[in-house]
Amino acid sequence: MISISICKTFGLSHNQDKGQRRALLASLLPLSGLLCPFPAAAQEIDGARLFQQRCASCHSIEAGQNKAGPHLSGVIGRPAGSVEGATYSEAMRSSGLTWDSQSLDTFLTAPGRMVRGTRMTVALPNATQRAAIIQYLEGQSAD
Repeated sequence: MISISICKTFGLSHNQDKGQRRALLASLLPLSGLLCPFPAAAQEIDGARLFQQRCASCHSIEAGQNKAGPHLSGVIGRPAGSVEGATYSEAMRSSGLTWDSQSLDTFLTAPGRMVRGTRMTVALPNATQRAAIIQYLEGQSAD
């Protein structure tokens, strides 16, 4: 039993006052999160927050608001290099890509490997973060 093991570890015998054991266990409870995995819901990655941290300095999700890169509102299903007013490399304009979750995942893993000559140099090597950002972008429709 865990409480017995913890009591032995901290020098309390099983026969000691239950109040002392409970107090010890209560004081250790907040640390249990460090030792035990969190529930899956608590581990979910927030795509909106990650977009703000990793993408928003160069991209907007507001249609028509281009920054260093094109806005990403409605990016799913859009041909690459097609946003009016955005500055693209010739490589991106002529790539023939249409963005979907798989092509975005491949591109974000290593942009220069997928589209040689792209101006985008920032990669997202973490697959969980990429998936969260892509899921977030899937929910952002063009106005």
